[in-house]
Amino acid sequence: MNRFTLTIAAAATALTFAGQAFAGDQYVDETGFAVSGYDVVAYFSLPQNPVGEAQPEGVPGNKAITAEYNGSTFAFSSEENKAMFEADPAKYAPQYDGHCAYGVSKGGKVPGNPNLWRIVDDKLYLNITKNVVGFWEEDIPGNLDLAENNWASIEPEPKSTATIPQFSSAAPVN
Repeated sequence: MNRFTLTIAAAATALTFAGQAFAGDQYVDETGFAVSGYDVVAYFSLPQNPVGEAQPEGVPGNKAITAEYNGSTFAFSSEENKAMFEADPAKYAPQYDGHCAYGVSKGGKVPGNPNLWRIVDDKLYLNITKNVVGFWEEDIPGNLDLAENNWASIEPEPKSTATIPQFSSAAPVN
């Protein structure tokens, strides 16, 4: 390998470890599971509706099929999804440690609802209520810029302990 290739590889490795080192507390609700026990890998195979239309509901996980990541337990609907998660958990875990993406864009940590989701640039984002989804979708790129800028300062704050409003979790099953 040439020096340029080694420098790029070292930088990528450093960024990977830095991102993992600075992960905050994952939002966990009364279920005791990250993302309320929904299968985070399954979102990536669900059809994604256009902006302005509701997304399909998430896929409930199985409490017997779990993996640990970021200090929390994630549940999965299949062993295959669990294996995919374990191979690359940062790819599948929701952004902002499962907190509402629009809330982060506004400078705070509030719960993310697993049935109010969107994948943008291969990253999973959650929001708290249907009304918030509307605000988020008015300017997703702008809200992502705000959220990314805010996250560095609010990430060290404790995770949200609030309950997701108007949400009744069906997960995890079995």
